[in-house]
Amino acid sequence: MQTEFARGQMITQQVRAWDVLDDRVLDAMRRTPREVFVPERFAGVAFADTDIPLRAGQHMLPPKVVGRLLQALDAQPGMRALVVGAGTGYVPACLSAMGASVRAIEIHPELAAAARVNLKRAHFGQVEVIAGDTFNLDFGRDYALIAVCGALPLYDERFARALGLGGKLLVFVGDRLPQEALLVTRTAEQSWDSQGLFETSVDALENAPAPEPFQF
Repeated sequence: MQTEFARGQMITQQVRAWDVLDDRVLDAMRRTPREVFVPERFAGVAFADTDIPLRAGQHMLPPKVVGRLLQALDAQPGMRALVVGAGTGYVPACLSAMGASVRAIEIHPELAAAARVNLKRAHFGQVEVIAGDTFNLDFGRDYALIAVCGALPLYDERFARALGLGGKLLVFVGDRLPQEALLVTRTAEQSWDSQGLFETSVDALENAPAPEPFQF
């Protein structure tokens, strides 16, 4: 009961307070047990508005950022979704809770293995988790939704090109803080629209191309 109350407080005081007002998103986050996806040593701050460290030196996205991501993508039942940077599986689980068919990629094998265990424990065992480097994988195409959960120092078109017509990509872009959350929508075979949604700070996606260092 205390856990459910803490999860409800997280949604009310953090997620809704950051302009996440979509009832489907709030319900999905309410039904997804974030505490299952937090490393055991950080269980006491599972619902805190903070970056929770992961074993590979990365961090979980704060709940409010996850809420904005889910609201922007607006997953509908049956949509094919790709998550780049699965971490411990929380974002894939939330998208699955909204009805999407989710494939997730995680570069660190130990995190990918943890994500599979966590997803099964939380009853999202249908989510597919692949261990590998996204930049060296054929990760497919024609996705309705793509969430890139690490920042791209330089915008990379390969993710937008993996969208189907009408598909949506949420990606964090920038080599300096704060980064911008961009929503990219494929409007035609060779046409995309982009919209800046909010500023935030997230870990860079490993092996993502970066700008050349400035030299005098």
